[in-house]
Amino acid sequence: EKAGLIQPGWEQELPNESIVHKSVAALVVRDPNLGVKGWSDLTRDDIEVITANPKTSGGAKWNFLALWGAITQAGGSEQDAQNFVETVFSRVPVLPKDAREASDVFYKQGQGNVLINYENEVILATQQGDKQPYIVPTNYNISIDNPVAVVDANVDKHGTRQVAEAFTQFLFTPEAQREFAKVGFRPIEPTVEAEFVSQFPKIDKLFTVKDLGGWKQVDTQFFADGAFFEQMQTKIAQSK
Repeated sequence: EKAGLIQPGWEQELPNESIVHKSVAALVVRDPNLGVKGWSDLTRDDIEVITANPKTSGGAKWNFLALWGAITQAGGSEQDAQNFVETVFSRVPVLPKDAREASDVFYKQGQGNVLINYENEVILATQQGDKQPYIVPTNYNISIDNPVAVVDANVDKHGTRQVAEAFTQFLFTPEAQREFAKVGFRPIEPTVEAEFVSQFPKIDKLFTVKDLGGWKQVDTQFFADGAFFEQMQTKIAQSK
């Protein structure tokens, strides 16, 4: 793990492989009359997609993987996935460096007509009065897993292990899970999940990064220097 700050095997120290809450990808639509219903609509000629650059944004990696998995998890080949993702990214007018900048490009600068975002961000924005319609693709979607870990090096240095471990355990209780759900994260605790069922559309096929080969493979295949994403961007730039 990161330079010895966290001991190997940390995922097993807490329930649910240390994943404390989840989210999925959502599509914010500028105009409800666009008729965007899901992933396949993003290849339409009249669609311009806003998403951040997965080379500089962790959030944008999830967006990219959601698009890729929407094809491969449905039985499509890697070539089908490549074609789909290339078509979508050829409709991306600008690649902001992070999710915040992508939101500004969409909301404040008025670029694009579909923004790919986390469901929890969109729920929070709606609670704060945002009127922009959004859809959560429910046929295929990616589980954006948010783990928690005690940073071993820190707690041992400061003698705070007991407190830190008690706190991380607390995050899995219904009380804490309810607070996560209120601000738009999908809870992992079954009773709270049941309470908030109307807030979170059921995903038919929820896939994970593990289904796509795990982070190491994903980074090597898609996001490393000279890997698929860079090659695709070069190809798109040359065809314009």
